[in-house]
Amino acid sequence: MTPTNPLRRNVLRLTPLFCLLLTNFIVQGQKKNADYRLHISKLVSPVIIDGKGDDEAWKYTNVAKDFFMVLPMDDGKANEQSEIRMAYDEENIYLLATFYHGKKGAYTVESLRRDFSFGKNDNFLLFLDPFNNQTTGFSFGANAYGAQWDGTMYNGGSVDLNWDSKWVSETTRDEEKWVFEMALPFKSIRYEDGVSEWGINFSRLDLKSSEKSSWTPIARQFPTASLALAGTLVWDTPPPSPGVNFSLIPYVLGNVSEDLENDADTDYDVKVGGDVKFSLTSSLNLDLTVNPDFSQVEVDRQVTNLDRFELFFPEKRQFFLENGDLFANFGYETIRPFFSRRIGLGVPIHAGARVSGNLNEKWRLGLMDMQTASVEETGLPAHNFGVLSLQRKVFSRSSIGLMFVNKQATYYPQENDSVKAIHPEFNRNLGLEYNLASSDNLWNGKAFLLKSFSPDGENRGVTQAAHLEYRSRKWSWRIQEEWVSDNYTAEVGYVPRNGYVNFNGYLGYLFFPKSEKIVSHGPRINSSYYFNEDFYRTDNTSYLQYFLNFRNRAEFMVFVSDDHVELLSPFDPTRLGIADLDTGTKHQWNAIGWEYVSKPQSLFTYSLAGRFGGYYLDGNRTNISTELGYRFQPYVSLSASLDYNYIELPAPWKTNEFWLIGSEVDITFTNKLFFANLFQYNEQTKNFNLNSRFQWRYSPASDLFLVYTNNYFIEPFEGRNWALTLKFNYWFNR
Repeated sequence: MTPTNPLRRNVLRLTPLFCLLLTNFIVQGQKKNADYRLHISKLVSPVIIDGKGDDEAWKYTNVAKDFFMVLPMDDGKANEQSEIRMAYDEENIYLLATFYHGKKGAYTVESLRRDFSFGKNDNFLLFLDPFNNQTTGFSFGANAYGAQWDGTMYNGGSVDLNWDSKWVSETTRDEEKWVFEMALPFKSIRYEDGVSEWGINFSRLDLKSSEKSSWTPIARQFPTASLALAGTLVWDTPPPSPGVNFSLIPYVLGNVSEDLENDADTDYDVKVGGDVKFSLTSSLNLDLTVNPDFSQVEVDRQVTNLDRFELFFPEKRQFFLENGDLFANFGYETIRPFFSRRIGLGVPIHAGARVSGNLNEKWRLGLMDMQTASVEETGLPAHNFGVLSLQRKVFSRSSIGLMFVNKQATYYPQENDSVKAIHPEFNRNLGLEYNLASSDNLWNGKAFLLKSFSPDGENRGVTQAAHLEYRSRKWSWRIQEEWVSDNYTAEVGYVPRNGYVNFNGYLGYLFFPKSEKIVSHGPRINSSYYFNEDFYRTDNTSYLQYFLNFRNRAEFMVFVSDDHVELLSPFDPTRLGIADLDTGTKHQWNAIGWEYVSKPQSLFTYSLAGRFGGYYLDGNRTNISTELGYRFQPYVSLSASLDYNYIELPAPWKTNEFWLIGSEVDITFTNKLFFANLFQYNEQTKNFNLNSRFQWRYSPASDLFLVYTNNYFIEPFEGRNWALTLKFNYWFNR
């Protein structure tokens, strides 16, 4: 596309220069900790998963021990001793972990809830990189009372905990140690057939000593999940060929609901559907879904929205999650050509299919097709959503990616031009992306280009962006630029803002004093400038932060900020529907604020944050927020959150204040039986919400759910809608 103004020419010139800069920083070579090797052999006798580790077979296994300290300081071996043993048979991988503790005291756990919060539990995590690509893999683990953790790994060190798989584990405890034992079926993971070396690492968090440790040495600024810093699992012979791996996960549910807001009759519904998982190869999986239902998925946490643009809520539906990074991570958090929550938004999904995984050592493939229903009452046509993602590994850990997204209307309930104007026949996006990840984990970067297509010929814009980031123990910095043209559209993506150029970045430094209480402290400056496509400044935000990190894992941060906004469209600064500020009006203000997070070892935990300063129209805004928690471990966890805003503006807004209050009671009778109640009171949206969810995991990855939801108007206090759902699913494996 030929640029129409000097800014576009400059941005397009910047792109190849930035890509060249990224390439010049590529660090190649052998994986840093490849020489840390744990040999795994076939069991000589059976193992019973009981958390005791007293089976004879464990005596003949190799041991991974002498862990390195990561936090509070990565300056030597860990004080708390850990030992890991592994073995396998034709069906499972077995692991036995023993964690000794010299410092006496009670174990710290939130509850028996699956996929617990890492920093609030004594825990152990396993990181598996079966393809040795240092980018993707699987994570499994447990806290000291046996609550399980599992997720898929992406971006070389991130874990998506919304993914669940089928495996078993048990834990035991005494005054000197706690023991974790697990059996992981080969069929529950993906790996390349015939390969005898995998990437692997083990991480332990012991809150009594405030110590995080790792089997391989890892610098404190990196997560222990960093696959670039993993060791090597050496098989005596390649793992068993998985052969045919077929899973059937049917469900049946009954639902009763009532829409009181629209005076609708009580609705009774019975649904049947399910998923199929089929391994095309040992590393490439086919997922099918028919008439899916996601009523058991945890509800979104409400937030106070004072932003001018659409908010983002993460995907939690299981079908979209395995290898989800192939689809969801193209672009940036605010420039996504594909966002799966756009599919099935207020309309039923008839069926869908996904092929995802590794084609070989270098290539990964993601292919998705979903079909939704039409809505005759509104004229919304049925839509087909097709996504192709192809990724090739280059250098040691970097990759080049291609993505194509197609949203296609397949049937219009009412054939007329007015409906087609509201719901275009198609919207398409084509993109190319380069991801930089150095072998030593110090450098990362990205550069991508996107092009949209639409039937009217107008919404055929371009998006381009790139960044480079560096993180050492003391220094960290990032520079980033973005350009989203005004006529770029991504109907299946998440792009809340159009027609801008943005330059942003940060620079931070940490000091490490010789102190018994403080581990590190230091400043960080952040800045972000937005311009229109003619390079006219529209808004900017800059803030200076100072961080304090304590040895007991408490944290404190203070900041000062400066904001400038020139409105691009009418905006109500309270979002209460009172009145709008005019387009083109300019606003500037300053603010100060802080945040403190208490140590996680206490039964009572809390955080407190505040912000005082200016706001639109020379007004003032005060914000106070807090989160409180108390646990009767390991069975009951209580939490409450409060967010208070006090806004002073000229007439007609004048003074406004509103609360957002959330409260959760999480009862875990066992690590298979859960009951959670979530209350949310939001004065800004005038809504009170209750969500109660009972879950019985009667068999691995198989559940019975009973879910009750109810929404009320705050003023006048009256019902809006409610629903009660009973859902049963079962995971059949072959």
